[in-house]
Amino acid sequence: MTSAAMSSAVSALRPNFPLPPAILLMGPTASGKTAVALALAERLPVELVSVDSAQVFRDMDIGAAKPDRATLARIPHRLIDLISPEESYSAARFCADALAALAEITAAGKIPLLVGGTMLYFRALLHGLAELPPADCALRAEIDAEAARLGWPAMHARLAALDPATAARLHPTDSQRLQRALEICHLSGRSMSELLAASPRQPPPYAFLSLALLPSERAALHARIARRFDAMLLAGLDDELRRLREKYALTPDLPSMRCVGYRQMWEAQEGRMSYPEMRERGIYATRQLAKRQITWLGNSFTAEIFDCLADDLTDAVSRRVEGFLSSN
Repeated sequence: MTSAAMSSAVSALRPNFPLPPAILLMGPTASGKTAVALALAERLPVELVSVDSAQVFRDMDIGAAKPDRATLARIPHRLIDLISPEESYSAARFCADALAALAEITAAGKIPLLVGGTMLYFRALLHGLAELPPADCALRAEIDAEAARLGWPAMHARLAALDPATAARLHPTDSQRLQRALEICHLSGRSMSELLAASPRQPPPYAFLSLALLPSERAALHARIARRFDAMLLAGLDDELRRLREKYALTPDLPSMRCVGYRQMWEAQEGRMSYPEMRERGIYATRQLAKRQITWLGNSFTAEIFDCLADDLTDAVSRRVEGFLSSN
């Protein structure tokens, strides 16, 4: 079906939807989400919304795996290049930005297609945000100082005693999220998992089709991750980070510089590891990120699964989306 024909069909069928349709395309890093989303945008009247905590930062192109400028000019993505790498972006702000984008896309007669791998953002959008205590700079400094002395794996063990459910989904070196979970425990006297479970969950007013791209063979995904990291190095990740450090007042503890790839490259540029070691650590960290994303998908979402390694992946996803739009 051509894009024009599908657009006409969607417009005709939309009154039969109890809610306007929207599509979620989720998956771990290197699962091919962007390629599938771009193909869907060529075939169907969808508009893309990025769900990626790294792609919100301006000038972080190579390490954040953004589509190139020519692609973005041809198929625009919302929620890319929103803020400076000196700033922070939260799940709450993502929800506000995403809901505004959803409303605008729907009003224009198109279907929102949210694509990315930041599972916290997907979860916040679908289930709402808990009333969590605000950040406490002094307490965060204390937690960071203790982590510098004991190491983040030891802080992870401490969190496991206070909040086993949250600790189970966090990697022992995920300093940003471990810090926040420990901060919440100290400030509220309750665990993050308790507060999240007790929060009201009001999904946004859309009929969501949730799709997950997952690998049938983990080793094959790991090979993809290694190839992609090497491609980022060849594309100039080192030079990109140097330009970022010249342009902005960056420190290694900023959320932007904690992103996988940038964190390891920063340490290499500071002489704390060799470039071959940086490559190995970057690939390992990306594998761990993918593992966490897969765990999130298994524990927090009900989604239809597609093998991201399948030769007919794009066609299979496209058929499912067309069926969803035609049958509601």
